[in-house]
Amino acid sequence: MQQLLDRFIESRGWTGDWAIELVYFLGMLFFAVALLLVVVTPFTGIVSWAERRIAARMQSRVGPNRVGPQGILQWAADGLKCILKEDLIPEDADRILFTAAPYLVFSGLFGAFAVLPFSEHLVIADLDVGAFYVMAITSLVPLGIIMSGWASNNKWSLLGGMRSAAQIISYEIPGALSLLAVVIAAGTLSLQGIIRAQGWSPADWFLFRSPFLFTGFFYFFVANLAEGNRTPFDLPEAESELVAGYSTEYSGMRFAFFMLAEWANLYVVASVVNVAFLGGWNVPPIAEGVARTLLQIVVFAAKSLVLVFVIIWIRWTLPRLRVDQMMLLCWKYLVPLSFLNVLGTAVWMMIVPEGSAAGRIASWILVLVGLSLLGLFGLRVRRNLKDADVERPRLSPIA
Repeated sequence: MQQLLDRFIESRGWTGDWAIELVYFLGMLFFAVALLLVVVTPFTGIVSWAERRIAARMQSRVGPNRVGPQGILQWAADGLKCILKEDLIPEDADRILFTAAPYLVFSGLFGAFAVLPFSEHLVIADLDVGAFYVMAITSLVPLGIIMSGWASNNKWSLLGGMRSAAQIISYEIPGALSLLAVVIAAGTLSLQGIIRAQGWSPADWFLFRSPFLFTGFFYFFVANLAEGNRTPFDLPEAESELVAGYSTEYSGMRFAFFMLAEWANLYVVASVVNVAFLGGWNVPPIAEGVARTLLQIVVFAAKSLVLVFVIIWIRWTLPRLRVDQMMLLCWKYLVPLSFLNVLGTAVWMMIVPEGSAAGRIASWILVLVGLSLLGLFGLRVRRNLKDADVERPRLSPIA
């Protein structure tokens, strides 16, 4: 034990009165964790309210509108209700695994926030292996879901857990390969390093850096939707056929932890996609000091929240896939295409050097292609709304 303690002290570079430095280190670690809890928990609650309001508008309903202005405090009321509910554990359940599973799921996503760079200077831990850390820490989520399904001693929960094992672990492969292509292009595993390898202009983002990274963005986004159990890949929690899947037997705050993890995952997915493909916190050189940091935070949050809205939009638009369709999409299409994407990125970097005239021309062509696809999508939505003759719902004054 003493040898392990000495090696830890040596690795930290501490000298002299190391006990004081250890206490300071643990205090700062506790402060960082407490700060994350204070920030992340209300954010996940607000996202839950926003998703319910967006879903209501898409379905010509009002949504939560009673608790607070426009129902914005509904998440707080729901949280209080979950705290007051009785915590039930099935008689034949594995009590230890059943109790630990929701905390393991929440910890896996909560830990990912430690390396998310909200600005050039606002990051809790700028790890040299940040991309690898995110993939590793979020792998605790499927482990917790499988544990909850197995420990519940319920056939529906067990089926949900097994679906999770098949789905999340499978989709980690194309997700990791798509992120590997970005790592190759950036030359680093650090999330801050990946952002610095890009620029504030769309032509400098990895999304438009090469045709392979352009397609890799869609592979990565779809794989992360599947890993996060979001529709159309919400098979582990398919309430229409599995009651509630892996969380069927949970109540009170243990059930709330599963929901908090799902909504926290929205921002984690959006932030990682933002870092990898959309330039992260990069802003034009129009401010310095604190003003620049604040601008970076706003830009990073705006990009991520747009992606969060897209994820919510997809959930309330597309129907759920069958299990065989979900696995076919992964193994027959996404995995081989992701492999080709990694090889194509490496070959492109050898043929078209970074910063060359050919590379800049290719980037701007891809920007035009992206804008064209976005414009066509907007026209399609506008035509569908016109054909459906959709009217704006008449809301009550309370709404």
